[in-house]
Amino acid sequence: MTTALILVDIQNDYFPGGKMVLEGSPEAGKNASELLGYFRQAALPLVHIQHISKKPGATFFVPNTPGAQIYELVQPLPGERVIQKNYPNSFRNTPLLAALQAMKVKRLVVAGMMTHMCIDATTRAAFDLGYECFLAHDACATRALTFRNKIIPASDVQAAFLAAIDGTFARVMETREIIAGLHEDG
Repeated sequence: MTTALILVDIQNDYFPGGKMVLEGSPEAGKNASELLGYFRQAALPLVHIQHISKKPGATFFVPNTPGAQIYELVQPLPGERVIQKNYPNSFRNTPLLAALQAMKVKRLVVAGMMTHMCIDATTRAAFDLGYECFLAHDACATRALTFRNKIIPASDVQAAFLAAIDGTFARVMETREIIAGLHEDG
């Protein structure tokens, strides 16, 4: 069964010094880099997703800014597919589905940012499209949210969204567990 890696929005604005810094982004970026290294070494398909904001007044992922560029640890190599998106769901108005179908992909490993937004939307959409999904929880990052004047810490946001995804929409696992499972399949 062909497995592809989808790296979602691992971009400079989410890292220290960026416009929308996420909690744990450096660690998540490092783990995403390990996944990327494995997929490259195993010659498995992979896709980089890059969010470019088209909203008037956007404060991050602004077109043609350093913050919108893909983070250095997961920089695409020449020939690797980069798909730009403008919505949380990486499949919406993009060629992602067609690309995966052309590569005969049946299973996805998803990693990236923000867990509560683009990772959630992309993983659920992939499940709805019939893909078997694995989500590398330690290669994802998010931020604190506010609801009715209550601050929900990033760690709670992360845990709640991963718990909601796990079991139905994806198997949520650590990077090393995913790599070990792929190595056994290989």
